[in-house]
Amino acid sequence: MPAKSNINPQTAASNNSTPTPFLTDQPKITAIRKRLHQTIPPPPLKQWQSLRQGQELIWITIAALNSRGEGGVPTFEGPKRLFGYNFCSGGKLSNSEKNDIDFNSGSERYTKSKRKKGFAEASVKVLLQRKIQALLCAKWEKSGLPVENVPSTQYFIIMMYFPTGYVFVVADTDVVYKTDNGHVIKLNTETNATTLLLENTTFVTFKASRHSVSPDLKYVLLAYDVKQIFHYSFTASYLIYNIHTGEVWELNPPEVEDSVLQYAAWGVQGQQLIYIFENNIYYQPDIKSSSLRLTSSGKEGIVFNGIADWLYEEELLHSHIAHWWSPDGERLAFLMINDSLVPNMVIPRFTGALYPKARQYPYPKAGQVNPTVKLYVVNLYGPTHTLELMPPDIFKSREYYITMVKWVSNTRTVVRWLNRPQNISILTVCESTTGACSRKYEMTSDTWLSKQNEEPVFSRDGSKFFMTVPVKQGGRGEFHHIAMFLVQSKSEQITVRHLTSGNWEVIRILAYDETTQKIYFLSTEFSPRGRQLYSASTEGQLNRDCISCNFMKDDCTYFDASFSPMNQHFLLFCEGPRVPVVSLHSTDNPSKYFILESNSRMKEMIQKKKLAKSEIKILHIDDYELPLQLSFPKDFMEKNQYALLLIMDEEPGGQMVTDKFHVDWDSVLIDTDNVIVARFDGRGSGFQGLKVLQEIHRRIGSVEAKDQVAAVKYLLKLPYIDSKRLSIFGKGYGGYVASMILKSDEQLFKCGAVVAPISDMKLYASAFSERYLGMPSKEESTYQASSVLHNIHGLKEENILIIHGTADTKVHFQHSAELIKHLIKAGVNYTLQVYPDEGYHVSDKSKHHFYSTILRFFSDCLKEEISVLPPEPEEDE
Repeated sequence: MPAKSNINPQTAASNNSTPTPFLTDQPKITAIRKRLHQTIPPPPLKQWQSLRQGQELIWITIAALNSRGEGGVPTFEGPKRLFGYNFCSGGKLSNSEKNDIDFNSGSERYTKSKRKKGFAEASVKVLLQRKIQALLCAKWEKSGLPVENVPSTQYFIIMMYFPTGYVFVVADTDVVYKTDNGHVIKLNTETNATTLLLENTTFVTFKASRHSVSPDLKYVLLAYDVKQIFHYSFTASYLIYNIHTGEVWELNPPEVEDSVLQYAAWGVQGQQLIYIFENNIYYQPDIKSSSLRLTSSGKEGIVFNGIADWLYEEELLHSHIAHWWSPDGERLAFLMINDSLVPNMVIPRFTGALYPKARQYPYPKAGQVNPTVKLYVVNLYGPTHTLELMPPDIFKSREYYITMVKWVSNTRTVVRWLNRPQNISILTVCESTTGACSRKYEMTSDTWLSKQNEEPVFSRDGSKFFMTVPVKQGGRGEFHHIAMFLVQSKSEQITVRHLTSGNWEVIRILAYDETTQKIYFLSTEFSPRGRQLYSASTEGQLNRDCISCNFMKDDCTYFDASFSPMNQHFLLFCEGPRVPVVSLHSTDNPSKYFILESNSRMKEMIQKKKLAKSEIKILHIDDYELPLQLSFPKDFMEKNQYALLLIMDEEPGGQMVTDKFHVDWDSVLIDTDNVIVARFDGRGSGFQGLKVLQEIHRRIGSVEAKDQVAAVKYLLKLPYIDSKRLSIFGKGYGGYVASMILKSDEQLFKCGAVVAPISDMKLYASAFSERYLGMPSKEESTYQASSVLHNIHGLKEENILIIHGTADTKVHFQHSAELIKHLIKAGVNYTLQVYPDEGYHVSDKSKHHFYSTILRFFSDCLKEEISVLPPEPEEDE
């Protein structure tokens, strides 16, 4: 809570000499006070004895709702801010609330309705408190006394789910974050003083599992009854909680009660709110205002406004959010995604009803009709005006995607347009007042374009911007490096200057400081397996400095970072190889830092239990140097022989061999079954240059399988690998590669487990399959060669476990069904573990069984076979 002030209630009373006319009815005061005292323990009343009756009630009410300090002293900043924390911020009362003066009967009706909905008793009381407060405020407004608002402060909000699921809100002088024990804390970056904003019990009271703090730090949006939809998207009901008074009310569209929203979040200024209901966008300038519906075209499963459909969420934006605020909060850009012609996928729900129900959603498979997309900007101040931002002329008669939208000023947006084959990309800057867009940069590729979600970083005046582009580095091929684009104001011509180069990758540009003329970024220069924070000068000699290289260098070589709005501070996330740590640093002096989270409890547990040791080996395959990581049992000795488990990556362009901290189900197998676990980044993996990545173009499945087999053959030359106890595991795309390896002629593996395996790229998402293989109508032979279902007889000698959830919306159960059909036809034995109504990521209730199944399968398969010699025959006497 905010720090206590030394305000004297008596002084405050004397500043309001006019008695409060509507609060002189003693029976009513007694009734309200009794009700308040039933909902919240009353503060000591000695301090209020000299106050007038009406003012006493208001002060006692506020103290009861707002106090958290000693003696119940209210946490106001001064007499003039009696209502400074928006005590009367509940908005307009409905007619039923205005007439609900009988607290005894009215509150009973209200609490009964909430209890029926399953609210905890404590949350019922706080919701009742909101009703009482609203009535008091309505009376107060009639009295004509002023209500002063505290000025808003602009905050920069980022979402970062770290080891314990933190949400950070960063300003240049304040950091707001959620601790591992569930409290929401504000840290002052200048004094290192911390303030409790929200107690962890608040989440329990309202059964809230998600939260976000308003930019002015006065309110919290609490989400409850959260239900996952796809990878990122979810539905929930929402409450708005006043941090300083404890009042709470529900967030609903007009004329709708107990709504389930697809999205809700604060804007960038003050108390702006946006939420999405039935695929339409609603906007509130502040919590007291009525909602304004910004779109009306939304239709369930057909037209999506401001929120992504499956394809955009999973394969293009990698987020369910498809809207973007202008920096001043006066405009909102949003996508309208139209799936009216896209074929639907049906997901049956088998449990919970006498007859199974089915859910449909648009899912374009390879070569099928894609959604169409349009980009709009709506003006939020004054008369609502919506303007469409038009694609480049080259795309007006073609199918295209929008993969990135970002505001570069209060009126201009930068947009990236990508053609359906994903080999032509155009970056435009659009003026939201006119809709005119100018082309800034075009990229083309003979294969496909990666990093299409990257956001360029612009200078304040828009005269220059920075982004990564592929740059040829001799025989090693292209690597992503930072380029500075200078825009000539009159001619609109652009000159390009490259700021970095080398056989390493710039992962992401984080910030540009115009005062110091420095660009900040993450890169693999120190090691392809790590991530370090660097700065580089944008002028002169382009000097480059590693900021994080000496920070906890024995424990941390893999970092992520986030900068405050004015670049005065940055958060540094050490993600390995040791236990993760979160720290706050001064940009001017990075050695000056504050540890936000040390994960001390995890460190203690790790110290008590020895973790697996790892070793990196470099393999040479077709002129490439590719990393192989081995994780050994704690008592490993070279003279012994060990079983081997090879784990596949879940996607092309990923990275398995890294310095990130890792503890997962395979750690149990290493520890309890003395199994060596191997991870190998072959061709098709990321962060080693585009040449390595794009080797799989038109050849997915075959190139990866060849390299993984080569890695296993290398391992078989080591004396401690038991050639009779080899196994393989993969999930999703990794399950696809594992299946391709298992069906090959090599037959190296004793067993393999695949989870939600892709079996045929024709059955998978259009944007994914077409990126690597092209259109099925033009690449029929390529698709056939890449299918697991083609020539499946090689699996006859293998021991295979197939695991799949029947409600998987990413890799449909259809993939496993087709695979099983072909296995039966080929006479191949298999084991199937089905999870009814579970998705690609199994829910918490099934995780224990899921991991136990995998561990038991590999434990049984890989246990050392002890040969039993037959007894010698007895000699005749």
